[in-house]
Amino acid sequence: MTSDIVVFVAVVILVGLFCMQHQGIDRVGWLFAPIVLLWFLLIGGIGIFNILKYDKEVLKAFSPVYIYRYFKKGGKDGWLSLGGIMLSITGTEALFADLSHFPVLSIQIAFTAIVFPCLIFAYSGQAAYLLKNPNHVVDAFYRSIPDSIYWPVLIVATAAAVVASQATISATFSLIKQALALDCFPRVKIVHTSEKFLSQIYIPDINWILMILCVAVTAGFKNQSQIGNASGTAVVIVMLVTTLLMILIMLLVWRCHWIIVVIFTGLSLIVEGTYFSSVLCKVNQGGWVPLVIAAAFFVIMYAWHYGTMKRYEFEMHSKVSMAWVLGLGPSLGLVRVPGIGLVYTELARGVPHIFSHFITNLPAIHSVVVFVCVKYLPVYTVPEDERFLIKRIGPRNFRMFRCVARYGYKDLHRKDEKFEKRLFDSLFMFIRLESMMDGCSDSDDYSLNGQQTEQSRDMNDNGNKASSTMNATISSGDSIVPLDAIRSASQVSSPVEIDELEFLSNCRDTGVVHILGNTVVTTSRESKFYKKVAIDYIYAFLRKICRGNSAVFNVPHENLLNVGQIIRV
Repeated sequence: MTSDIVVFVAVVILVGLFCMQHQGIDRVGWLFAPIVLLWFLLIGGIGIFNILKYDKEVLKAFSPVYIYRYFKKGGKDGWLSLGGIMLSITGTEALFADLSHFPVLSIQIAFTAIVFPCLIFAYSGQAAYLLKNPNHVVDAFYRSIPDSIYWPVLIVATAAAVVASQATISATFSLIKQALALDCFPRVKIVHTSEKFLSQIYIPDINWILMILCVAVTAGFKNQSQIGNASGTAVVIVMLVTTLLMILIMLLVWRCHWIIVVIFTGLSLIVEGTYFSSVLCKVNQGGWVPLVIAAAFFVIMYAWHYGTMKRYEFEMHSKVSMAWVLGLGPSLGLVRVPGIGLVYTELARGVPHIFSHFITNLPAIHSVVVFVCVKYLPVYTVPEDERFLIKRIGPRNFRMFRCVARYGYKDLHRKDEKFEKRLFDSLFMFIRLESMMDGCSDSDDYSLNGQQTEQSRDMNDNGNKASSTMNATISSGDSIVPLDAIRSASQVSSPVEIDELEFLSNCRDTGVVHILGNTVVTTSRESKFYKKVAIDYIYAFLRKICRGNSAVFNVPHENLLNVGQIIRV
C-alpha cells in the first residue's frame, strides 16, 4: 500500500512538472542552485554525523586493498553487484545536463569542492550506520537521518529531485534544438520562454512525449530496483560514449601525445568497461528501457537525416545553370509583375531546381526575385551585423539576388517583420556599395556552362563551414558583402543606384510573396529495401507529422505560394 502511495505521489509531481514547462524557469531559476547546494551540504553533514556516531573505522574503505578483498570474497556476486553500486553516482549526472549553461570553471569548482566530498561523506555515513543496523539496508538513507531534521531533509530531497528532473528536461530541449540545426531531427515547434536567456526554451511535442515516457516507467515498474537498473544502464552508456568522444577531442582538437591518449583510454575503459559488463546482466531487469528508447530515437534521427541529405543532394545536382538563366533574358521568358518574390531554398549557391519548375509552369514572375537560404553554422552564435550575405545573380537588369541568412545553433530564428526589414536594409546597402565596385556581377563566379569557379566554391562552401573569424572583408571579385562592411560604405549615390533603390522600394511597397518548395521525396523501383523503408515509410511519416515549411519560416498564409515537385532518390 505504501509503495502505491509513493508511486502515485511521484506521478503527480511528474505531471505537474511537465505541465508547468510552458511557463519557463526564468522566475524560479534562481532557486535551483541554493536548493542543490543545500541538498549536498545536508547529505554531507548527515554522513559526517553518522561516521562520528556509529563507526569511524568505515573510512578504511578508501584503501584499494578492500576492493581486492571484496572481489576475491564475493566472486561473481561481487562483480554483479557493480550494477547496484553504479546507482551511487546516478543522479549526479543530472548536474551534467546543464553543462552548456554554465562556465567550465564553475562546474569544476562545484564538482571538486561540493559534489564529490559530499557524496563520499554521505555514502560513508550510510555504511557506518549499516554496520550497526544491518537490518535497515532497504531504506538506509532515510533511517540514518536524525529524527529532529527528518521532515526538512525530506522536503529538500523532493525539491532537489524536481530540480534534477528540470535540468534533464531543459537539457533534452537544448539537445533537440541543436539536432534540428544539424538536420538530425524532424522539425518541431520551439518556444523561447525567456527574453534574457536564449537557452531557456520549451518544445511542446518533446515535453509531452517525455511526460508519457516518465509516467509509464514510474507507474509501470513500481519497483525501485528496476528503475535503478534502467538509470544505471543509461549512465554507464553515457560514460562510455563520453569517453570515446573525449578520445576524438584529444586526438583532433587538443592534439595530445599518443601516449597520453592511450593512458587515458586504458584507465577509463577498464573502469567503465567493468561497470558496463555488470549492467549488461541487468538488461532483463529494467535495463532494456533506455536501450529501446535510444534505439527508437536513433532510427528517427537516422531516417530523417538520411532523407534530408538525399533531398539536398538531388537539389545540388539538379540546380539550374547560369547559362540557362541568362538565355531567358531579363524578363526570364515571363511577364514580370510588380512586387518582390522571396524564394526559399536550401542551396547557398546556384539557382535551385524548384525555380525552373516554377517558371515553366506559371506565366509570370515578380519584378524582383530574392533567393533566401537559411543556414545554421556549426558555431554557437552569429552576430547580428554578420547575419546576412547578399549577392547579385546575373546582370543588373535581371533583378535577381541571393540572401544567405546565417544562424548559430543557439540563435533564435523567426521570419517576422523585423527579419524582412533587416533583409531589405541589407539588400539596399549592398546595392549602394555595389555601385562603387567594378566587376561585382554573378557572371564573375559562373562560367557559361554553369560551372563555378574556385573563388565561388571557397566563398560559399555549401554553408556548412564557418569561418574561424567572421570578420567581413570585401574584394573586387567578391559580391557577397556582410552588413558591417556595407555600413562603412560611402553615402555618395549614382543615378543608376538611385533608380534601382527606388525601383526596389516601390516593389516592396507593392507586396512581398513568399515562395516555398513543397518537395515530396520517394524512392525509385530499383532502390534497395532499407532505402525504401527509410524514405517511403519512416521519412515520409515524419514529414507528414512534423511542421511544414510555412510554419518553420513563420510565413503568413495570405502571402504564401507553395510550389510542389516530386523527386526520386
